[in-house]
Amino acid sequence: MRSTTWMLGLRAAAIAAFALSSLAVPPASLARTRHHSAVARAATEPKLRSSAVLVVDKSDASVIYSKRASVAAPIASITKLMTALVVLDGKQPMDQMLTITGEDCSLHKGAASRLAVGTTLSRGDLLHLALMSSENRAAHALGRNYPGGTVAFVQAMNIKARALGMTHARFVDPSGLSEDNVASPEDLVKLVTAASQRPSIREFSTDRSYTVKVGRRMMAYRNTNSLVSNRNWTIHVQKTGFINEAGRCLVMQAVIEGRTVVMVLLDSTGKYTRTADAQRLRVWMEAHARAGMRAAV
Repeated sequence: MRSTTWMLGLRAAAIAAFALSSLAVPPASLARTRHHSAVARAATEPKLRSSAVLVVDKSDASVIYSKRASVAAPIASITKLMTALVVLDGKQPMDQMLTITGEDCSLHKGAASRLAVGTTLSRGDLLHLALMSSENRAAHALGRNYPGGTVAFVQAMNIKARALGMTHARFVDPSGLSEDNVASPEDLVKLVTAASQRPSIREFSTDRSYTVKVGRRMMAYRNTNSLVSNRNWTIHVQKTGFINEAGRCLVMQAVIEGRTVVMVLLDSTGKYTRTADAQRLRVWMEAHARAGMRAAV
């Protein structure tokens, strides 16, 4: 009897082992499956050359794409969006005439400006040039002519950053020429969102070109972001930036596949990489939208 029971138990164990082996995925097969899944995911990812990226759907704050989004880094002339917010918060007259002085001339290497010392323009014109053409002396003059001067202006920039919840942001000058002006992509989404609520920032930052009268001469300026002239893009707010420490930077609020998104690209390499990365992100989002529509059908 004990022998029969033992044999029945052995047989049952063998059957159970066979059943498990037929269901289990061999280790080699499992490795191949995981590899193919990883390859498929990699194939769908946009190949970006920006070091930090964040794309957020403005309607619900959902993250569409993220890379090093919480890391603070130099932001160069993206700073000028904060400069614009503080200028507008100050409610100083936009038609007041301001003069460029030697104080507005930065010693930073590569600090370009076409505004000579002695140039007089309205506050509105200076804001327009700062946002559209990233005019450094214009931005500095705006801060210098704030009540309390540049020191008070920079303090107001940092207060505004805290009010917007920009927890990693720090500002030390109005132009962005200092590498000590830093923020994370998450911070910059908040900055762009706030900027998009100001009609003048929307208008000035996306204007393709603008001409100002300097003395007896007319000076024509163009937008530093070529995408504003691209008919395939609907851009509400944008700002470019560059210093050596920050690389090429770009932030935008734009409409892609019917979705209003905020896009942040920091530390791109190469003159055209930031706009190329924006294009790659757009193509990637459009492809995913089409795939979603096919799946729904």
